[in-house]
Amino acid sequence: MEPFRYHVYVCDQQKPEGVPCCSVRGSAKTIDMLRKEIASRSLLEEVQVTVCGSLGLCERGPNMVVYPEGVWYSGVMPGDVAEIVEKHFRQGQVVERLAHWDAAALRAEIQSNRNKMLAVMRAKDAAGVLPDEVSEKLRAFQESRVLLTAVELDVFAAAGEGSAAADVASKLRTDPRATEMLLNALVAMGMLAKHDGRFSNTPTTARFFTASSPDDARLSTLHTVHLWDRWSSLTACVRAGTSVRYEEARDRGTEWTMAFIAAMHRNAADRAGLVVEAVGVENVRRMLDVGGGSGAYSIAFARARADLQADLLDLETVVPIAQGQIDKAGFGDRIHARCADLRTDRLGEGYDLVFISAICHMLSEAENRDLLKRCGQALAPGGRVAIQDFILEADKTSPKTAALFSLNMLVGTRAGASYSDPEYTAWMREAGFSDVKRIHLPGPSGLIVGTRL
Repeated sequence: MEPFRYHVYVCDQQKPEGVPCCSVRGSAKTIDMLRKEIASRSLLEEVQVTVCGSLGLCERGPNMVVYPEGVWYSGVMPGDVAEIVEKHFRQGQVVERLAHWDAAALRAEIQSNRNKMLAVMRAKDAAGVLPDEVSEKLRAFQESRVLLTAVELDVFAAAGEGSAAADVASKLRTDPRATEMLLNALVAMGMLAKHDGRFSNTPTTARFFTASSPDDARLSTLHTVHLWDRWSSLTACVRAGTSVRYEEARDRGTEWTMAFIAAMHRNAADRAGLVVEAVGVENVRRMLDVGGGSGAYSIAFARARADLQADLLDLETVVPIAQGQIDKAGFGDRIHARCADLRTDRLGEGYDLVFISAICHMLSEAENRDLLKRCGQALAPGGRVAIQDFILEADKTSPKTAALFSLNMLVGTRAGASYSDPEYTAWMREAGFSDVKRIHLPGPSGLIVGTRL
């Protein structure tokens, strides 16, 4: 069966530094150019591109194999791609200068490289060397910290379309020598480009980390910058069993609040349509958004039903931000933001839906049980509660994002955590909800929905 006229496998194998591989030889740029050329020549329905691991010709990369003919190409640089697409994919002619024709020699080279790799792996194992994947995890913080520092200092705005290191340092009021070291590391990571001693943004950093872009994510990324300090206390938190640097959200300052809500808004804007579709708005005329943050979910629900009225509850430091987003979206007459403490306050009554997104992980088990009881009291008979959160499987070891996020709550809250499907189900039934069900969604979070008896 051949669902496509051509199926192209392109190696993008990444190996330890100093070891020959396609990624070091620029396979990412070749793959990007291949996809662009295929799209520009209207061949998307005829040519399937699959990125794969090592093809065994590591010193010759970037390598690709084209089926159904089984043509092997090596040393394919971005400048070669247009020729392959035009001649091979459109005209059916092999680009001879890049192709291999001696199958026996090709097989021998691949087997020789495989044997060398196996020998190195055996030698490392015999010497008790840490596996590469473990070493990479141990050092992963280095690249993370470089990028976070760049965001914190606003390096990408300072670099712009091309600036010398001294000019960037002058704009940022940082040390010139240290700034150049940081910029060079960002180039090595693919976050900046460097030509003739001048540093400039890549398409990615220009799009997501400069204020002139409509997709600027710098403010929301500052929330991750703020998480760094708390995560550095993880060892102490594991010893203590709780956060050792805890502050109430209302006491963390305007900068922290703005970054946190921006991060939550960005996440919600990405998922809101999916969540609304999964929860549904049939029979939902009044909705309560508990801890509604920027209002992104309330806005999405209001868009989905023209007569829906929503109340959004959050802290006094957050409500003005939410009101600004609500007014900007044109829903000031249908979504009403008010201050409340979700840990203690009465939530109201007569709602058809109570929506709780990214709240339960901040609370203890006892606080969640109490919150769900008050949610039940706020609902009309037959009303529903919908919880969106990182939901663990019963043994609490997966999904990985939820397991790691549980530690995020350890370092940042008094008693928060990621909770499991069985825990949420038990709490909701205890609070008087029936027909409790989990709804799996693409991405890191899911839904638990229950109906008030």
